Amino acid sequence: MVARKFLVRHDDSTFTVDYDTDDGFEVFQFQLFSLTSIPPDEQKIVGEDNDRIVSDDSDLSAVSEKLQLLSITADEARKPEKQEESTSGTTGTSVMSDEELARMLQAEEEALMLQQYVASDNSMEFEQKVRPYISQVLLYEDPARQEAARKTVPVDTLEEKAFVSLAKEGNLKPSKIEQDHAFLLQLLFWFKKSFSWVNAPPCDGCGNETTGQGMGDALPSEIQYGATRIELYRCNSCSRVTRFPRYNDPLKLVETRKGRCGEWANCFTFYCRAFGYDSRLVLDFTDHVWTECYSEALGRWMHLDPCESIYDRPLLYEKGWKKKLNYVIAIAKDGVYDVTKRYTRNWNEILSRRTITTESSLMSVLTSMTKECRRNCTSQVLSVLEERDKIEREALERDLLSTDDAQISLPGRQSGDKQWRIARSEFGTDSLNSSTCEVRICRDEHVTKIYNAFSSILHKFVEDSLIASKGVEVLKILRATVVDLKKLPYKKRRASLKSNSIVGTSLLHRLLPSFKEFLIALSLKSELDSNGTVTVCLAGDPVPTALALPVALHALDELISDLSKCDNLSKGSLTFPLLRLNRICSGAVLASGEELPFGIATAAFDGTRMSKWEEPNGAKGCWISYKVSGNMQELISYELMSANDAPERDPMDWVVEGSNDGGLNWHVLDERRSQMFDKRFQRNTYNIKSTGFLSNIFRFRFLAVRDSGTNPRLQVGSIDLYAKQS
Repeated sequence: MVARKFLVRHDDSTFTVDYDTDDGFEVFQFQLFSLTSIPPDEQKIVGEDNDRIVSDDSDLSAVSEKLQLLSITADEARKPEKQEESTSGTTGTSVMSDEELARMLQAEEEALMLQQYVASDNSMEFEQKVRPYISQVLLYEDPARQEAARKTVPVDTLEEKAFVSLAKEGNLKPSKIEQDHAFLLQLLFWFKKSFSWVNAPPCDGCGNETTGQGMGDALPSEIQYGATRIELYRCNSCSRVTRFPRYNDPLKLVETRKGRCGEWANCFTFYCRAFGYDSRLVLDFTDHVWTECYSEALGRWMHLDPCESIYDRPLLYEKGWKKKLNYVIAIAKDGVYDVTKRYTRNWNEILSRRTITTESSLMSVLTSMTKECRRNCTSQVLSVLEERDKIEREALERDLLSTDDAQISLPGRQSGDKQWRIARSEFGTDSLNSSTCEVRICRDEHVTKIYNAFSSILHKFVEDSLIASKGVEVLKILRATVVDLKKLPYKKRRASLKSNSIVGTSLLHRLLPSFKEFLIALSLKSELDSNGTVTVCLAGDPVPTALALPVALHALDELISDLSKCDNLSKGSLTFPLLRLNRICSGAVLASGEELPFGIATAAFDGTRMSKWEEPNGAKGCWISYKVSGNMQELISYELMSANDAPERDPMDWVVEGSNDGGLNWHVLDERRSQMFDKRFQRNTYNIKSTGFLSNIFRFRFLAVRDSGTNPRLQVGSIDLYAKQS
């Protein structure tokens, strides 16, 4: 550990910042964020003595104590500065130096010269490999096929998930472009769960494992759907032979929902076209296939791999799978494109492997095939396509000049049998993760409102002298209503509060006013008809309800469990954790690392069991900090919940700290050792031992997990912070 004191000047103010080198540069940026409200991605830190730009730990150790902090807007951050972002790609954060660029250009020139000796001017072999895919993608344009495909997709469910994903980012009124982008990602996640990977098909007779027996002749019924290759498998138990036709007709794949990467990419690209996205089938000559879609939200083509459920990570194959790429060709209804440069940062090495034909012959045949695809396009459409082509060519050249984002760790291949992946040298690591993360804002006010709303319900129980067991039955009725609402289409949610033999209609009506705050927290309202039936329905925008219903369901489960343990109900029993009041919300979160895209830091604060914060390298130490959005708060208690799986990743030792100066100095609030979670989704409650300290930032330093010997990860299902009521 090395401690340094920096004097940081910003505008007309000067701040003293104590920096611990063990914390890392990201924490230093977060300290500045706490003092100045300038987010890390908009900070420009300059050493005043030598005008050196400080961008990492090594820079910070090399400058004097006097620094200047400048604020750059998000737009300015994207502008070129000393040849930075203007030439960065979709995954890069900086660009090559002049020396690196010169070396790359020289290597490219040498590779092109070598190619003249080993590659043929004849492009026939290349064309024969690509041309069949043109016919395949044209099948996607059949309106009848598209309609049949759309009928197999749970559109309402995916729409709801898309809106909820945007709402979690604070976007409750997304534009049509933003909605379309979010829906595309949900389509990708749904497809991953609905399509099956086939290593060897189970026996058609007994369902047991089979072993490959080579190839067979295609039947007319199989040829009808493009299956010219038929794999044969013999059952290991009954010796029956099972056929596995490799269908090419995407509509047939919508029916079978199984295959390998060829079938997966073929079918998913078809689904994308069925929902109106400009899409391409991408052929990697080193034996893989995936999809590209044009994202209006991003203003560019976006990589999507349905087999892996990964999107917008084009370096996945070169960096994660360690592939030695050569040709990556995108085929669409309006053209054939060489997009290899999007998927590499080693272009000169790839050039040395492009030996089928010369680059000039390759360009000629691509141009010819693209003209064929566009022969029926109007001049207006051609103009739009040509402009998009130009923009893409420029972007591909910029991608080559960007350097890898070293913070992002890309996984090896996840689809397919483990031994098969190892044999292909595509195994790699097991997840997409980041060794740091951006400052994220918690959009969790609804969680706090739901927790607070139980107060009026429980106080009404006490006022009406309900015994605990009857109170549990009332909560179960509420829970059943929430479940009924969740099952309905998100725009048409309407369900009844149904009395039972224990909780009669009259009691339900008497308790109804106490439910009002709970229903408001869910953006719901109640209606009482002339027959005495209480109906719960939407009070307005359906998205806040969709966001809140899972939280309400899980909160009711926990309250029912806690109330079931009570012998009786009285005012004295209405304390924490039965009543979880004054939960801190809407703060800013930063962590030492996170899993992408589902294990991000704010997942620890979203109030549902369906998510978790996962720190890929946190087993032997990591941290997560929470900056309060308003006034200083006194933390009096907190809760941690175990995640859905992998008990070995549960936190075991940790320290909770508070800071009243934006993270410059820390005060230990609580310390725990040898903590155990006996089951999944177990919520443990902890009271703060050191009270009376007001903080504007809280930090959890997790020191160890349950088993760090064989497991590098830490995961937490949820973290809830409770402040002293004023």
